[in-house]
Amino acid sequence: MRRALSVLFLILCFSTNLFAQVKVTSSTFGMFEGRNIGPTVMSGRVTAIDAVNKDSRIIYVGSAAGGVWKSITGGTLWKPVFDKHTQSIGNLRIDQKNPETVWVGTGESNMRNSVSVGDGIYKTVDGGETWKKMGLDGTEHISRIIIDPTNSDIVYVSAPGPLWGDSPDRGLYKTMDGGATWNKILFIDDKTGCADVMVDPKDPNIIYASMWDFRRKPWSFSSGGQGSGLYKSTDGGATWNRIDKGFTDGILGRIILAMSPSDSKIIYAIAEAKNTALFKSTDGGETWTRKSSSSNVTARPFYFSLLTVDPTNSNRLYRPAFNLSISDDAGESWFDASTEGGWVHSDIHALWINPNNSSNMIMGTDGGVYMSFDKGNNWMFLNNLPLAQYYHVAVDMESPYNIYGGLQDNGSWVGPSSAPGGVRGKDWEPIGFGDGFWVQPDYSDKNYIYWEYQGGNINRVNKATNENKDIRPQPLKGEKKLRFNWNTPIYMPMSNPGVLYMGSQYLFRSTTKGDSWERISGDLTTNDPEKLKQDESGGLSVDNSSAENHCTIFTIAESPIDKDLLFVGTDDGNVQISENEGKTWRNVAANISGLPRYLCISSIEPSRFDRNVVYITVDGHAMGDMNSYVYKTSDLGKTWRKISTNDIKSFAHKIKEDLVNKNLLFVGTEFGLFMSINGGMDWVQMNSKVPNTPVRDMVIHPVTNDLVLGTHGRGVIIIDDLTGIRNVSSKILESDMALVPTRPTIWTDENNGGGFPNQAGNFRGSNPNTDALILYYLKERPMTEDVKVQILDDKGEVLQTIPGSKRKGLNKVYWDMRMKPPKVASGARLDFGGFTGPEVLPGVYKVKLIKGDKTVEGTIEIKADPKSVHSQEEREVRRKYLMDTYKMTEDLANLVDKLKKVGDDVQDRQKVVDENSSLKNDLADFLDKVETERKKLTETKEGTGIIGEEQLRSKVSDVFTTILFYNGKPTESIMQRYEGLLYELNISKEAADKLFKEPLNNLNKKLRDAGKPEIIINKDTKVPN
Repeated sequence: MRRALSVLFLILCFSTNLFAQVKVTSSTFGMFEGRNIGPTVMSGRVTAIDAVNKDSRIIYVGSAAGGVWKSITGGTLWKPVFDKHTQSIGNLRIDQKNPETVWVGTGESNMRNSVSVGDGIYKTVDGGETWKKMGLDGTEHISRIIIDPTNSDIVYVSAPGPLWGDSPDRGLYKTMDGGATWNKILFIDDKTGCADVMVDPKDPNIIYASMWDFRRKPWSFSSGGQGSGLYKSTDGGATWNRIDKGFTDGILGRIILAMSPSDSKIIYAIAEAKNTALFKSTDGGETWTRKSSSSNVTARPFYFSLLTVDPTNSNRLYRPAFNLSISDDAGESWFDASTEGGWVHSDIHALWINPNNSSNMIMGTDGGVYMSFDKGNNWMFLNNLPLAQYYHVAVDMESPYNIYGGLQDNGSWVGPSSAPGGVRGKDWEPIGFGDGFWVQPDYSDKNYIYWEYQGGNINRVNKATNENKDIRPQPLKGEKKLRFNWNTPIYMPMSNPGVLYMGSQYLFRSTTKGDSWERISGDLTTNDPEKLKQDESGGLSVDNSSAENHCTIFTIAESPIDKDLLFVGTDDGNVQISENEGKTWRNVAANISGLPRYLCISSIEPSRFDRNVVYITVDGHAMGDMNSYVYKTSDLGKTWRKISTNDIKSFAHKIKEDLVNKNLLFVGTEFGLFMSINGGMDWVQMNSKVPNTPVRDMVIHPVTNDLVLGTHGRGVIIIDDLTGIRNVSSKILESDMALVPTRPTIWTDENNGGGFPNQAGNFRGSNPNTDALILYYLKERPMTEDVKVQILDDKGEVLQTIPGSKRKGLNKVYWDMRMKPPKVASGARLDFGGFTGPEVLPGVYKVKLIKGDKTVEGTIEIKADPKSVHSQEEREVRRKYLMDTYKMTEDLANLVDKLKKVGDDVQDRQKVVDENSSLKNDLADFLDKVETERKKLTETKEGTGIIGEEQLRSKVSDVFTTILFYNGKPTESIMQRYEGLLYELNISKEAADKLFKEPLNNLNKKLRDAGKPEIIINKDTKVPN
C-alpha cells in the first residue's frame, strides 16, 4: 500500500512538473478573447453619471458591476475605459476645472443583497486612458466623491464601508494632495459609515455629511442605529456639529442630502426614521421644516439614495426612486414624469442635470441610461450599453444555439449566439418578468422553457402558444410555507433530459414538466430558527422581498455518469449527497477541512470522468469573508482538497469542468474568470475582453465547445471553441514553437450569409469567426524573425500565405478556406470579382508555421456541411461552373493584359517615328483596332460616379460572384449566361488572334524597314486557348 501511494505521489509530481516548467500566464491565452453579445435591449443598474459642464457631449457612466463607460458623442457611442479594474462603481466625479481628471470610487452603495464590492478609489488625468489607484482599499463601498471647486487637490469621499461586517474602513475621508494621502475626518464607529457628503461651493470649508448605521446578513438587513446622524463642519472637517434636530425623536437610518446649486443655504434631506420624511432648510441646516412623507419620499432609503435640485430653481426637486417624481413647490407635492414617450425602467439611482441647460438630463436606472431634453417629462433610452446583470445562463441545441438567462430586475430573456450581421437588440426575446434568475430550456421538448422570478416563483412557458403556467411546488396540508431562496435553483441535466429539479429547504423532482412534483428529501439545510426571522428584516424600513430568505437550497446537480447520484448545496453551508435518487442523504460539509462553517455553497460540479470526483465553490462574502474557496473530492465527499490559490481573485460563484479534458477547469468569481489547465494546481485569469466583472454562471456547449459566461454586469460573453486550449500539452509548452491541434472546420452554407448593416448608435454583438482557425504557440516573442503561416494542397502548392502574430504564448490566424482570388482584367474601376476566390474542396491540408529559418508542420481539416440543403449533385454542378467562370475571369484578364501591352508598345513606337511618315498613320490605325477590341472587354470610361458602362469584364464578374456566393446549383439563367459570355470571349480571342497575325506582321515589317524596334508579343501574354 505504501509503495502504491509513493508511486501515485511520483506520478502527481511528474504531471505537475510538466506544466510547472513553463510559467503559464494570462497572456499565454490572450488570443482567446471574449465575444460580448449584449443584450442591450435591456441593460443593467447604472449607479453614477457625470458629464463635462463645458462640453456635455463628454459623459461618464458608472455601473453596478459593468465598469465605467465614456462617450464623447453625447451618448451615441460608448467606450469602456475601466476594464482592467474593479467593475463595481459607487460614484464618479469629473474635475470640472480639469475635465481630463476623473475620480472613480468603487463599490456600489445601493445596499441590496446582490451588491458587488469595490477595492478603493481611482483617478485618471488623461480622460480615462490610464488609471491610478489612490487608496482607500478596504472601504468596499463608496457612495459620493466631492472635489473642492477652488482647489482640485482637495477631495472628499464618503464611504459607507463594508456591508456584511464591522470595519474601521468607513467614514468620511479627505485628501489635500490629490489622493497621495488621506485623512479620516469623520468617524463614528465600526458599524457606521458615511452615506453622503456635500460641500458649499461658495465656502468649501462648509461640509455636510450624513452618517449611517447599517448591517446586512444573509438572513436579515438592518438600517438605522445610534450611529446615524447628520453633521456639519465649518472648518473643512476639523470639527463637527450634529444638525439633525427635528428629524425624529428616535433613531435615524440613511439620510439623503441635496443642495440647491442656485442658493447653497437651501438644503434638502430625506431622513429615514420610524416616520421617514423630507425636510428643508434655508439656513444651511440650522433649522428644518418638514415638507412631505409621500411614498416616493419614503421608498427604500437603503436602495434609493438620491435627491436632486434643479440648477436654477431651488423649488424644483427630482426624487429618483421606483419612478422619477418631480416637485415644483419644494417637496410639498409631487407628480411622476410622463411615460407618454414610452416606458422608463423603474429603480432610478443616478441623475445628471446640465447646469447650463436644465432641460437636458441623463438618468441611470436598473435598466440602463435614459436622456431627456424637456426637464424629465419624457425620456429616450440609450440601447447601446451592454450592462446586463445575469444570474444564470443555459443553452439549447439549436444551430446557432440560443442562450437563456435571468437578469437582475430585468426579467428572463433568450437570444441567439450569432445572427446575420451580428447579435442586436431585436434578436432578444423576453420570456419572464421580475428579477430573473434560472431559465431552463426543456431538453426533452424544445417547445417548453422554465423560468422564474425571485423567491422560487417558477413558470413554464409554451413557445408555440406563449402561454405561461405557474408550476411552483406548494406546501403540504398543514405545513408552513416552503423556504425558497431569492435565487432559487431550477435544473434539468442534459444527461437526463425530462427530469426537472427545484429546491426550497427540500429537493423536488418532476418528470411531468412541473405539473406534479415529488419531494425526494427532508430538510437539507441547518434549519436554524435564528435565521428564519425574515418578517423582522429591514430595520427602520421593513423590506421583506425574499432577498433575505435563508436556510435554503442554493445549488443542485446530478452526476452526468450516474443519474442516481444527486448533490445539493445550501446557502447555510451544507453539502448533501444521495446515491439512491434521493431516498437517503448524507451531509459531508464537516469533512471539508479548513472551510469556515455556514458559508453558501455556490455551485457543485460532479465530474463526467469519475463519479467519485466532485468540485464545489463556496461563497462567504455575505458573512464578511471575501476569500476564494474552491474544493475537490476524489472519494465522493469523504475527504476534500482545497484547489483555489491566491491567483484566484475574490469569492467564487461557479466552477465548470471541461467536457473533454478533465484537467481543464474554469472558475467564475466576483472579479472575473479563472482557468486551470492542470486540474487546479495553478490558475490564470482569462481577461482578454473579459473584464473583472462578476462571472455568476457558465456553461460549455457540447457541440460548438464554446464557453458561455453569464456575467453580472456585462451581459453574455462567449469564448468561442475551447478545442485549442484543451490541446495545450506540456510538450507544446516546452517547444520553441508548435502548431496546436484544432477541430475540423465545416464550410457551412451560412458562411455566405449577411445582414443589414448595424444602425448608427446601436450595439451589435459580433459573430464567431467561421474561418478555419490555425493555432500556434511561441515560447518566446520573436524579436527579429518574421512569422508566417502557409497552407498547401496535396500537391505541395501554396494556397495562401498569412502573416502571423508574434505574441509569447498562443497565437491565432484564420484561413478563409479559399483559393487565391482570380486575376481580373484591368479597367477604369474596381472589379469585385477579384476580391474573393472559390472555396477549397473538403479535405486535409498541410500547414507550415515559419519563424525565420525554422519551420514546423501540421494539418488542418475542412469538412463539408453535413446539414447542407444542397445535394452532392447540385454542389458538383456548382463547382464545375464556379471553376469554369474562375478560368474565364483569368483568361479575360490575360487577353486584356495582352491587348494593353501591345497598345502600350504601339504608343512607344509612335514617339520614335517621323511625324509626317505613313508609318505614323499605320501605327495609329493599328492602335485604334487594338483599343476597339480592348474596350469591348473592359470598362475604360474614367469617373467616380455611376458611369453605367458595362463590358465583358463586369458581365463575367457578375456571373462569377453570383455562383460564388451561393452554395447550391446555379440557376438555369446563370448557366446559360455563362455559355453566352464564353461565346463572346471566344469571339474576342479570335479577333485578337486575327489582329496579331497578318496586320501585326505587316506593321512589324514596316518598323524593320524604318529601322525601328518591332512589337513583340511576349509568351506570357499570348492569347489563352
